[in-house]
Amino acid sequence: MKRKWFWTTMLAGLFAIMTWGMPREQVQAAETYTIGTDVTFAPFEFADKHNQYVGIDIDLLNAIAATEGFKVEWKPVGFNAAVQSLEAGQVDGVMAGMSITPERQAKFAMSDPYYQSGIAMAVARDATIKGLKDLRGKRVAVKTGTASADFANANKAKYGFTTVTFDDSNNVYQDVTTGNSQACFEDFPVMQYGIATGVALRVTNKTPYAANNYGIAVLQSHRQDLLVKINAGLKKLRANGQYDKIVAKYLGDGSQASQAAKTKKTQEGDRSFWGLLQANRATLWAGLVQTLELTVVGILCATVVGILVGLLGVVPNKVAQGVATTFIYIFRGLPMIVLALFIYTGVPGLIHTKIPAFVAGIITLTLNEGAYTAAFVKGGIGSVDGGQMEAARSLGLPWTKAMRRVILPQGLRIMIPSFINQFIITLKDTSILSVLGLLELTQTGKIIIARNMEGFKIWTMVALIYLVIITLLTWLSNYIQKKVR
Repeated sequence: MKRKWFWTTMLAGLFAIMTWGMPREQVQAAETYTIGTDVTFAPFEFADKHNQYVGIDIDLLNAIAATEGFKVEWKPVGFNAAVQSLEAGQVDGVMAGMSITPERQAKFAMSDPYYQSGIAMAVARDATIKGLKDLRGKRVAVKTGTASADFANANKAKYGFTTVTFDDSNNVYQDVTTGNSQACFEDFPVMQYGIATGVALRVTNKTPYAANNYGIAVLQSHRQDLLVKINAGLKKLRANGQYDKIVAKYLGDGSQASQAAKTKKTQEGDRSFWGLLQANRATLWAGLVQTLELTVVGILCATVVGILVGLLGVVPNKVAQGVATTFIYIFRGLPMIVLALFIYTGVPGLIHTKIPAFVAGIITLTLNEGAYTAAFVKGGIGSVDGGQMEAARSLGLPWTKAMRRVILPQGLRIMIPSFINQFIITLKDTSILSVLGLLELTQTGKIIIARNMEGFKIWTMVALIYLVIITLLTWLSNYIQKKVR
């Protein structure tokens, strides 16, 4: 009777929680739109020194939302990932300096143009390159999925240069300043802003190549609601002068490198290593906390899955062994970045349900790290002398009890160092999840660099943080191994 009462209460509580949450989600879905963006694309979107997202795109859409009565939830996943997320229905729209092209208009609903841009070619300050004709035999850096990359690829055969592609603007600029590439193509206002804030490059063309218009891409299913609101709000902001104020805030009159950008550079304060560390310590700490959360939750889930699959691999059953072998083969063989993007942008298109980035990250870690864990669990159990199982069975113990009482205690002693090492590997692998827009340590570093263009110093900080944590975990691993011996 008590058991029946317990289960009745549990089911009633669960039902109450579910029914209480449903109306909130429905109201939020009707009023809030998730917009994918690339916060390494200053001055259109970037994070300020307080780690708040600002820029022309951010301010403009926030103003449109305030005018038209809806809310915006920004999703900083990078340009390429943002477009893929929109295709998968993970976000409702993308605003990231996206050029309006026939291909994008065929796939997405595009807003009215909100900014006219074009392509700039930039080279090192002391380079002798003056124009496109001087690029023959040279290497040119571009950013993946952008109009500037399309322009470069369309003209490389004509002018005889090769291209190399990066995922963010800072790496594009760094490849030129370090001499690996001799030029880069970037959106004209973005390149001007970058130079004004410290990028050691110069623009070769006075007028932009391939003039184009920026627009906001939304899902076709939102054409009648979100797109109508965006276009209406944009029209109102142009009429009341608020649009011009937003653009002028970041680009001045648009013809020269922005005075606002120069002021921003001055306000950054001490740009020495310690000065930047002091200014960004809160942001780096937040990224570290996210990294540790992903690592701990990921390793716990991967350990459970790995042990279960590893045990399946030693069960005296061919089907169970086949399942374990297949699991290990697939998820240990897939590159982790491919698995992450498949789960985050591919699976939602099949199940027609959004998967939060954190959940997608944990699933990725669970499957990938779980496969490696299963392999060494299977190997650890297999390394125990076969005579141990025979002896246990001869004493009348069933297989499960013999495994639990005799084999596993010996196998675990062998596996413990591998568990610690897998924890270290998982910690490092969380950096790959930055492609999902998770604000872990690596993504945090990218966002900081997009603001101050101090790539070497910021990556040094990130590397030192990883090294400190990995060193502590290595000491722990060595200590445990000594205790086990």
